[in-house]
Amino acid sequence: MDSGEKTPIYIQIHDELKRRIEQGVWKIGERLPSERELSIQFDVSRMTLRQAVLNLAEEGIVERRIGSGTYVASKKVQEKLSGTTSFSELMLAQGKEPFSELISYFVTKPSIVECEALEITEDQWVVRMERVRYGDLIPICYEVATIPHYLVKNVNKDEVSKHFYQTIEKLGHEIGGNSQKISASTANEKTADLLELKRGDAILRLRQISYLKDQRPFEYVLSQYAGNRFEILLEK
Repeated sequence: MDSGEKTPIYIQIHDELKRRIEQGVWKIGERLPSERELSIQFDVSRMTLRQAVLNLAEEGIVERRIGSGTYVASKKVQEKLSGTTSFSELMLAQGKEPFSELISYFVTKPSIVECEALEITEDQWVVRMERVRYGDLIPICYEVATIPHYLVKNVNKDEVSKHFYQTIEKLGHEIGGNSQKISASTANEKTADLLELKRGDAILRLRQISYLKDQRPFEYVLSQYAGNRFEILLEK
């Protein structure tokens, strides 16, 4: 790089890497060369190169994955806060292939918070499942969903964990709206590991109660979205 320019070298590198990405040298989801390789290409220190890459990451142009490298970022998944849409429908609407990895699934007694959210008593049973939700094999969300057991007691685990909203509709229920609470947080060790983030990275925490048309709550979900891969659009 030309150190005689007034523009700092790391910004020159940033601009050149951005240009290459825009021209399709590296496509969405593709891994960039390592910092060592790029620092040799640009004839700069790895510290200078890393500053350029960090700036690209802050702009959402690339994403850094622990132990894996730096990848061209896909467009953030965007959810409009209107109606109740399944994660799979949201992914498909944005041209992404949805996939869910089931972490755990069991029948248990509800917590006090789950009782309040689902309007059930402590002596009733619930299904609680943990899933990591992917779009084009990139982890977007880690969620814990709680469902009244009576709704799905005659349905197998695969149907509930893979196609929950479709299953509810097949059972003859009509899905209504939802209530949501959104807050900013940081990833703990477990969430960071599941979403391929660094501990302390920004996440968007969403608590949602989904209702049937008759106003019965049928799902309580705590979702943690990777902050660099997801955004919510508010419309009036």
